Amino acid sequence: MSEDETLFERIIAGEIPADVVYEDDTTFAFRDIRPQARVHVLVVPKKRYRNLAELAAGDPSLLSDVVATARKVAELEGILGSGYRVVFNTDGDAGQTVFHVHAHVLGGESLGFFGAHAG
Repeated sequence: MSEDETLFERIIAGEIPADVVYEDDTTFAFRDIRPQARVHVLVVPKKRYRNLAELAAGDPSLLSDVVATARKVAELEGILGSGYRVVFNTDGDAGQTVFHVHAHVLGGESLGFFGAHAG
């Protein structure tokens, strides 16, 4: 893997196996290898942007595609009606570990409140 190539680019290229849920011309969705909910799918734009802010500034149409694919994943996974969460982690403090923007689609169970601070 070159320094400029991300793990997700290698997955999209088929160099690293993944459990693919959905793919179209601009996005790629696959199951997270460390799921945090019964359904946990990552939605990645095929064109790399470092994080959500870069994607929103650089290609709002592609951001729209990512969100539409998140909805499609919820539909395919049978959680569209029961509810699902879409999370973008931006940079280190938020837990982003692969610096190729991606949305986490989570659901299939009650996820509870988000962002509650204990203490």
